[in-house]
Amino acid sequence: MTARRTVALALTGASGAQYGLRLLQCLLAADCRVYFMISKAAQLVVATETEYKLPSATRALQNVLCDRFGVAADQLQVFGREDWFAPPASGSGEPVPLVICPCSTGTLSALATGASNNLIERAGDVALKERRPLILVPRETPYSEIHLENMLRLTRMGAVVMPASPGFYHQPASIHDLIDFVVARILDHLTIPQTLMPRWGESPQPDSEG
Repeated sequence: MTARRTVALALTGASGAQYGLRLLQCLLAADCRVYFMISKAAQLVVATETEYKLPSATRALQNVLCDRFGVAADQLQVFGREDWFAPPASGSGEPVPLVICPCSTGTLSALATGASNNLIERAGDVALKERRPLILVPRETPYSEIHLENMLRLTRMGAVVMPASPGFYHQPASIHDLIDFVVARILDHLTIPQTLMPRWGESPQPDSEG
């Protein structure tokens, strides 16, 4: 029997909560176990941008998400913002990739400077020091020099900075198609099979000379 893959996923307070929630849905549908973390600001963004009304209490949030996605508690584990005994909080915990989607510019700054003021920042710090896969999905425009410098520093540290910039060559017909474009790219980097969109070259492309 193939062991279930584990991915840590954090949502922070940038616009684009739909990306993180869709990624969570896809990870669970792919039978991954997910360590889930969410900041206070992200909860406000979720309430503003989506129909989700997420409780602040960790246990209640886990119950709501498990019910929403139809999974058991052992597949989706929610950790509080100061749960320092959570596996992502230590290098001796299970070595799993971490995706922060969306990633606020404040979180970029914290990771670039080594701050660990909450579990999400600590999990990112652990991923960097342990050389584990770390995917950061910022959603901001325009970027200031500070934002760009932080992204460069994190890239040099080994993180993958993947701005939520959907492409259009797949001819999206809805907002959901644009969301799925970004989520598909994240899943590809995690080497998790996905059918959200064909990879480049897997389907006929328009004749560039036509």
